Amino acid sequence: MAIILNIETATKNCSVSLSKNGKTIFFKEHADQGYSHAEKLHVFIDQVIKECQINISEINAVAVSKGPGSYTGLRIGVSAAKGLCYALNIPLIAVDTLEILANQVQKKDGLIVPMLDARRMEVYSAIFNNDLEKISETKAEILSTESYAEINEKIYFVGDCQEKCQTVLTKNNFEFLPEIVYPSANEMSKISYQKFENKQFEDVAYFEPFYLKDFLLTK
Repeated sequence: MAIILNIETATKNCSVSLSKNGKTIFFKEHADQGYSHAEKLHVFIDQVIKECQINISEINAVAVSKGPGSYTGLRIGVSAAKGLCYALNIPLIAVDTLEILANQVQKKDGLIVPMLDARRMEVYSAIFNNDLEKISETKAEILSTESYAEINEKIYFVGDCQEKCQTVLTKNNFEFLPEIVYPSANEMSKISYQKFENKQFEDVAYFEPFYLKDFLLTK
């Protein structure tokens, strides 16, 4: 049996879930334009643990959204996750933020492109097939009318930058799913459990979030 605490703070959504063998038992989240993760995260962790009526010592691992995303949000989430792993002497699991977002899509055809807002017409993105397998590297890109123009199969776009994306991504095979905006710790449960079973753990002392720093420094 694996009880995993999942933490997602890469965007404006502060999200925490507790899962058992890959199934979410309970989750708590709130999207705030002001990025109040520092105030909410530890409260949410306490609430989720109490709601599930478990002792914190029963947690087998902590999973954290590793990025890309907000620099401050990622640091808050990773710091909390590492602190818990140190205190409880349990493994740390890192989960791709775009994979978490893609896992909210339930389509049997086409491709899935999760996108997170960088600024102006810039986004963080990757491409997943309908089996939720990542088939392109995560990248920071400036969107234009030429973006994804070479792809003729159906593409589903999700994320927090859909409004600006729709001004340039206008091909008939492009579909936006406005109900899917932010990654959530609820979708981390299945992914983190698979990583736990495969012992895909991070070095707690040296782990750092995936900021895409090089891109940010050139802007």
